[in-house]
Amino acid sequence: MTVQVWPDADVLARAIAQRITDRVIRVQAQGRRPSIVLTGGTIALEAYRHIDSVGEADWTDVDLYWGDERFVPEGHDDRNDQQARDAFLDRLGVPDERIHAMPAHGCELSMADAADAYAASLPTDPFDLVLLGMGPDGHIASLFPGFPQLHETARRAVEVLDSPKPPPHRISLTYPALNHADSVWLLVSGQGKAPAVARALGTGTIEDTPAVGARGIAETVWLLDEAAASGITA
Repeated sequence: MTVQVWPDADVLARAIAQRITDRVIRVQAQGRRPSIVLTGGTIALEAYRHIDSVGEADWTDVDLYWGDERFVPEGHDDRNDQQARDAFLDRLGVPDERIHAMPAHGCELSMADAADAYAASLPTDPFDLVLLGMGPDGHIASLFPGFPQLHETARRAVEVLDSPKPPPHRISLTYPALNHADSVWLLVSGQGKAPAVARALGTGTIEDTPAVGARGIAETVWLLDEAAASGITA
């Protein structure tokens, strides 16, 4: 595990955008199509806005998934996939067949069936990169402190019916899916998240700080601004 800190949220967002782009270039140079799990959240969306179509990265040939989604109608402003489309996917011309969005409300599936259907669509090989935000309570994706989904080991995606953060109905990948990745990067900014960052990098547990359970196969990287890192002790 490594921790990298930037002076403020704007510099952090630009650094994240460059790191994501560099990873796409590296995987494509190996002759493979990159697979990336996107996250929502303020710092991630700001990073997406800085991703440029100019350069060696071919964003039309990247498979994009999501770590969680609000179970609201397709195109709703609350959906992580719609926010990503608005921030960079449409601008970069990513084709629909490369955008693996989670089922939406109105899809005629129960939430449990929708979660299972999404799990079935995930690749069998490890993701190249999983991006995760973290809430002030230490949650990642829609895995919240004290919730039973934290202990799911069989299903790769689950329904969440009572999220403490609105909207209450969500679908989330579980640790078996999120950690089935070469790289897991946690993107965190702001003073309000400093206590959770300190717990995650200190004595926190999965129960009180779910971010503790995020682990990549090759690397786990915390990308922070100074405000989010302010609670870390040397």
